[in-house]
Amino acid sequence: MVVSYAGYDLIVVGSGFFGLTIAERTAELGKRVLVLERRSHIGGNAYSEAEPETGIEIHRYGAHLFHTSNKRVWDYVSRFTEFTGYQHRVFARVADQVYAFPMNLALINQFFGKSHTPDEARALIAEQAGEINTKDAKNLEEKAISLVGRPLYEAFVKGYSAKQWQTDPTELDAAIITRLPVRYTFDNRYFNDTYEGLPVDGYTAWLEKMADHPNIEVRLDVDYFDVREDIPAGTPTVYTGPLDRYFGNSEGELSWRTLDFEQEVLHGTGDFQGTSVMNYNDADVPYTRIHEFRHFHPERDYPKDKTVIVREYSRFAEPGDEPYYPVGTPEDRAKLTRYRELARKETANANVLFGGRLGTYKYLDMHMAIGSALTMFENRITPYFTEGRALAGTESSED
Repeated sequence: MVVSYAGYDLIVVGSGFFGLTIAERTAELGKRVLVLERRSHIGGNAYSEAEPETGIEIHRYGAHLFHTSNKRVWDYVSRFTEFTGYQHRVFARVADQVYAFPMNLALINQFFGKSHTPDEARALIAEQAGEINTKDAKNLEEKAISLVGRPLYEAFVKGYSAKQWQTDPTELDAAIITRLPVRYTFDNRYFNDTYEGLPVDGYTAWLEKMADHPNIEVRLDVDYFDVREDIPAGTPTVYTGPLDRYFGNSEGELSWRTLDFEQEVLHGTGDFQGTSVMNYNDADVPYTRIHEFRHFHPERDYPKDKTVIVREYSRFAEPGDEPYYPVGTPEDRAKLTRYRELARKETANANVLFGGRLGTYKYLDMHMAIGSALTMFENRITPYFTEGRALAGTESSED
């Protein structure tokens, strides 16, 4: 069977939030869009599915929490889904005790075994952090101590960071931690954004609705690099795959962190940990956190006698792994500068735009990816189709 790639106004490589936002907006202009997805499902890392035995919705690639203070983004996503009133709260287990996280007045009082007023807590942390001047910090450990003091660093940061990066914090760049938030109130809401919630019918239903347009065709299990030669030269393309792979790793491979997940169905209980996410900060616990997905949707009628937990492990990505977090070493940044120049030329010469987390080598939350896609659409794609401007256009931020 011969599959044609001709007759489309735009090719979108990747069906994550960035790619689907571009596809949906362009389709609304009356243009035919072909979305190519190498996986067997749409949605990129935001994909969710029901665990077969329990029916509990699982985020296959780790917990995704939607939050934003960008009203333009909120108004846009609200076209495709309603949101629950879920507010994310995280707890941290240290030794045999559980603390509300991020660091707040409740954590400080519990950890030091004494009730402090906000001013007393500020003075305590300032005294402990005074051990190291933050301007003199040479590594992550010294930077963290200069921000929150040694006791809190050793309990809540040291072991977790070592697991997260597979590196002793004394060997990690101080820039990794530019700030450690400490709230001198009892507020333990994890995000401070204006809008927050989870899609009422789940992420996959939301993503499928974005793609449900008569001008959009989605082809799954198609690797762009297997069919690139079949796409007519010059066809406008938005590429959201790995930036280095697009250019054949000509400037070297960019480094990423990846995650491994260990899923387990527990019987005899409908509640394993009492919350959606529990961080495990001790270095001798191999995983960084446990997700219990039933708590993301307490409004749903899930089984009372079984639950699903997912242990999350962090490590450096190897070939074939799913990339999650850009490492961003000085070597990576030097490579990225060269890749950006190649991308600029590719946009001018071949009508290819680069976007999304993988295509820009930036860690983008969902709302950031959507906002970036909306900006690319408005600044590059709309003028191309409506005014005949070049896709390269005027350099502008799509962050």
